[in-house]
Amino acid sequence: MITDSTKIDIAVSFQPSILLRNAHLMTLVPRYLPRDTSLSGLPQESRFFFVEPHTQLQGFCHWQTNRKASPTAVLVHGLEGCSESRYMRGIAAKAYRAGFNVIRMNQRTCGGTEHLTPTLYNSGLSGDYRAILNELAHRDGLDRIWLIGYSMGGNLVLKASGELGRTDPALAGVAAVCPNINPSICARALEEPRNFIYHRHFLTRLKSRLRRKAVLWPGKWDLSRLHRIATISEFDDRYTAHDGGYQDGVDYYDRAGAHHVLNAIAVPTLIITAQDDPFIPYSMFTVPKIQQHPHIRVVAPRHGGHCGFFHRSRNGEDSYWAENRIIDFLLGRL
Repeated sequence: MITDSTKIDIAVSFQPSILLRNAHLMTLVPRYLPRDTSLSGLPQESRFFFVEPHTQLQGFCHWQTNRKASPTAVLVHGLEGCSESRYMRGIAAKAYRAGFNVIRMNQRTCGGTEHLTPTLYNSGLSGDYRAILNELAHRDGLDRIWLIGYSMGGNLVLKASGELGRTDPALAGVAAVCPNINPSICARALEEPRNFIYHRHFLTRLKSRLRRKAVLWPGKWDLSRLHRIATISEFDDRYTAHDGGYQDGVDYYDRAGAHHVLNAIAVPTLIITAQDDPFIPYSMFTVPKIQQHPHIRVVAPRHGGHCGFFHRSRNGEDSYWAENRIIDFLLGRL
């Protein structure tokens, strides 16, 4: 069990180089370092999950030989990521070799799946993962399922867990890395001038994705003013919110955040975040309802950037510190 004292020890165990104590370098550099993400030797099966009428999510399943006897890790990527993202493949390989069934999910429209749903994806679609959990439990007979999410995916799995409370015995626990549990706060941080490189990246890709969707569903979205949109919050207000059934961007950001339901989480939950994350403010995790929650443990090194957490390899493990701590967390509860 991660107690308050071991929580401090775990955070201290992350010791990045002086260069990578710069939050922006820590965020960006690990994404370009050479790494084997081939998943060689792992069996793989593509599977489609119906989460609501006319909407499927694609997952890539890596099953152990005895599927029902093994615990299962469902992985959910962040904004503009996909099942093929390096961090998804990295944690997948480690979880599989630790004895877990692993399912790398694509969120709606991601990973080339725009044709599988007429909707866009958003931070509030936790029902998708409750539906996947339900299918795995009742169709596949799996009874120890872990939800693991990064950034936006972290918010989704935390929100799903809070909404379930104690109602689903198949959910064993949750791990979230740098989750955007309050989208209003995170959007404001992302739009700060110092974060222009991330903001431009996300906004450019979201616009491109919407254009691809519009080709598949002509007339559904009015793109005449898309080129004038200059911020994520404008994009979400005009497109994401209305597509998801929200009144506007303010309503979307408010209702989509996991922070509303964290108090109802009833399973072991690990949140790894960095105190210097450029656009997931650490202050969100310092509130009493999180710090004093009996099932949530927050591990927050001083450095780490956004989902970076790269340091010198040590003690026989590789340099991807957050992945290794997640595996420790899962194995500690088997």
